[in-house]
Amino acid sequence: MTTAPWRDPALPVAARVDDLLSRMTLEEKTAQLYGVWVGAATDGDGVAPLQREMTADYDWDELITLGLGQLTRSFGTAPVAPALGARALARAQRRITAAGRFGIPAIAHEECLAGFTAWQATAYPVPLAWGAAFDPPLVEELGRRIGQDLRSVGVHQGLAPVLDVVRDPRWGRVEETIGEDPYLVGTIGTAYVRGLESAGIVATLKHFAGYASSAGARNLAPVRAGVREFADITLPPFEMALREGGARSVMAAYNDTDGVPASADPRLLTDLLRTDWEFEGTVVADYFGIGFLQTLHRVAGTEAEAAHLALAAGIDVELPTLKCYGRPLVAAVAEGTVPEALIDRAARRVLRQKCELGLLDEDWEPPREGPVDLDSAENRALARRLAEESVVLLDNPDGVLPLPPDTRIAVVGPRAADALAMLGCYSFPSHVLTHHPEVDPGISIPTVLESLRSELPDAKVTFAEGCDVSDPDTSGFEEAVARAAEADVCVAVLGDRAGLFGRGTSGEGCDVTDLALPGVQADLLDTLLTTGVPVVLVLLTGRPYALGRWQGRLGAVVQAFFPGEEGGPAVAGVLSGRVNPSGRLPVSVPRVPGGQPWTYLQPPLGLAGEVSNLDPTPLYPFGHGRSYTDFVWEPVSPEAAEIATDGSHDVTVTVRNAGERAGAEVVQLYLHDPVASVTRPDVRLIGYQRVELAPGESRRVTFRFHADLSAFTDRDGARVVEPGALELRVAASSAEVRATVRLRLTGPVRRPGPDRVLRCGTTVE
Repeated sequence: MTTAPWRDPALPVAARVDDLLSRMTLEEKTAQLYGVWVGAATDGDGVAPLQREMTADYDWDELITLGLGQLTRSFGTAPVAPALGARALARAQRRITAAGRFGIPAIAHEECLAGFTAWQATAYPVPLAWGAAFDPPLVEELGRRIGQDLRSVGVHQGLAPVLDVVRDPRWGRVEETIGEDPYLVGTIGTAYVRGLESAGIVATLKHFAGYASSAGARNLAPVRAGVREFADITLPPFEMALREGGARSVMAAYNDTDGVPASADPRLLTDLLRTDWEFEGTVVADYFGIGFLQTLHRVAGTEAEAAHLALAAGIDVELPTLKCYGRPLVAAVAEGTVPEALIDRAARRVLRQKCELGLLDEDWEPPREGPVDLDSAENRALARRLAEESVVLLDNPDGVLPLPPDTRIAVVGPRAADALAMLGCYSFPSHVLTHHPEVDPGISIPTVLESLRSELPDAKVTFAEGCDVSDPDTSGFEEAVARAAEADVCVAVLGDRAGLFGRGTSGEGCDVTDLALPGVQADLLDTLLTTGVPVVLVLLTGRPYALGRWQGRLGAVVQAFFPGEEGGPAVAGVLSGRVNPSGRLPVSVPRVPGGQPWTYLQPPLGLAGEVSNLDPTPLYPFGHGRSYTDFVWEPVSPEAAEIATDGSHDVTVTVRNAGERAGAEVVQLYLHDPVASVTRPDVRLIGYQRVELAPGESRRVTFRFHADLSAFTDRDGARVVEPGALELRVAASSAEVRATVRLRLTGPVRRPGPDRVLRCGTTVE
């Protein structure tokens, strides 16, 4: 085998893969199409539900004689020291290569949603915080650094980013998303993909497609999105991340849309993804997703039928462990009920990716043993910077913030002294260590209380928990009120506890009926306000919560979306004034807990009006955020123009820092289409630029708008650019318009092709 053409790196990848496939038996080809989750619990109480029912029995030593496609979460299943985990993974790979006829290693994959989900690895802010930062270059650096850590221990593939667009914030996985706008999700997600791929890691786009549009905001629920919502809201982030980011893998979603499960939809996974978008990478199943075609969707009667549906649709790899793509699939091919050509198609894609990763080369070796640091000083510095940029100052009407350095502060609330308040559900401590309570988190996670005491050493800081996150007990209210009454200011730190499948108030499978703060936290806040002491509300959450109940009653409101291991110092820095807040809302903050789902992407009928007594207008709109300095926006030029339906137009605005301290403004560009052949969102984001400014400094921001950015799906299901009037709105948020440029598109209706322009070009001078 060492002299076979498939081992020759000088030959084209396709030629190598074809030669290898021609030498493999049916069983060996099929073995490349599934993963194995070594060490995962099968007692029904593991990381994921249904593990026991969805895992086939196998003998490891016998199984690997056929080869193996994937190794699932060697680091993300149980606490293991990074260096020891790297040695164990290398040892497993050597056993696989020694046992099989061809000596091909498996692709090792891990979760990396908010950092490498491994013990002692940096826990970064969650993706919703990435969206709040509005800083793609910083997120690209985040992806690169996470990718380097993954690569250093022998991992090849990362299951991230999540590109689902928030449609109902009651959904538990909002914390994993980047926001409620497809342009923001696409640009930030693409930056993360570029970073991960630049480190040699295969980025896997999740969840393709429609998962976040579930009915009733329930996890893994049916989706009833229409054609235009699917095409114009759900799909664009995936298209951008594939075309511009170069992602090499896509994960099929759990949901069905209009009765067709994504995992069994060839129009989605083959026609759109492969033919229209020319994707050549691998499609992997979400965990147990192929088996769910039989057990949950009931579109297959047997495991073999589920395997056939998934293969025919275009899923190449069954994850996390073998079930349907194992013995049932081999038997079905032998019986003639499943064409072997489907096996060949999927195996060719898997082997091509392995070839590109160097796993078919004769000289392949796992990473050399040595010390491993997955939480380096550089990592923590990046985590701190991203956390600081993501904190959103929602309100500060009376200038209570920044806090004086020698003031008396009562810190109150269930999130103030809990390190896990900083972390999302896919951080290792929240995701895995709940099953290992005897193990320490493995990383330092300063709390808000600790950080505030360090930040303001001359302040007198007292603390009372007040209540639990979700427990109804109010016995702690009395002490909390006493501490607040003794202070000059009360900092109420409230929010979520991340968890999985009902074990938290936010996270996968932790969906909610409304957007009221969990437990009795709202009552605690009301009680604190009776003291007459100014109350600063700090929210550490995985979703937005309704805050209209306290409008005009709070001294200030600070929002942080699970800001990671450096989130405590970041929040404390904003409270002290060391950090000038620059985060902007990636999701709207509602006024009342009900009246959802609602995002800012509404057509006229979805806005407030006289036809209903219910006003869905958010308390704080998408893109909103305050600063400790003042920015002055100079007039936009030009004010009006006429361009063709395939033309472009530059919009320029000058922003000046008129305050006395450095700060960052986020200049946003929105599109308003007054008249179209189908209803359109009243406004939608089409460009943005974060601008750092010293006191008195001015910068000129130019957006290059292309007519393609006005495209939408018409009544016939085609993407079109229609002639007519448009408005470009330069704004500080979706509701804070600073200037309007009126355009007129001229010429015929145009159908942009696969090379359509996906984003505004932006320059800063």
